[in-house]
Amino acid sequence: MIHWIFILLYAYGIFKQLDDISELENSGLLVFEVFFAIIFLIIVIMRYSYMRRFETFLGAREPIPSAHKYLAKTIHICMYLCLIILPISGLLIAALFTQGITDGAVQDLIIGIHGFSADLSYVLIAIHIGAALYSRIKGEGVWTSMVPIWKENKPVTNKKIIKIKNLENNFFEKVEDIFSTSK
Repeated sequence: MIHWIFILLYAYGIFKQLDDISELENSGLLVFEVFFAIIFLIIVIMRYSYMRRFETFLGAREPIPSAHKYLAKTIHICMYLCLIILPISGLLIAALFTQGITDGAVQDLIIGIHGFSADLSYVLIAIHIGAALYSRIKGEGVWTSMVPIWKENKPVTNKKIIKIKNLENNFFEKVEDIFSTSK
């Protein structure tokens, strides 16, 4: 449930973003932005703390290659890192603004970090959604543990999809072999 609340907050954050820092001169908007960033940060930390307790690919019907798990975990960690940096950098922007620092090197740096984090979060979330849809098409069982619609009842039987799954698993096994022999 917290996942879906967070998605709504994230989407709202995208659509309500400020075009110019001078908009923070409106004290009501400034207070709202600070409150929003704090709530956003709390929910992201709660979500990350909750998700850390579970295995990646929760609900998978078949064994997932370790290299695939590592890639997924790395993307998840990067995604959460971006989602934590976003509100923290937003709060820093607001704090500097309230101290009269509306421009200059420090404010520009924080705004740059905020913008980069937002842009990177779009890419990582798109990868996350694409991977979830791909997993659903492959019928791995992971989708059902994440999404309340379009449930998976059984493994996929489509020969082309099975062939793609096998190629993918072979690829990840070769990656594992490369890294396990290089130690």
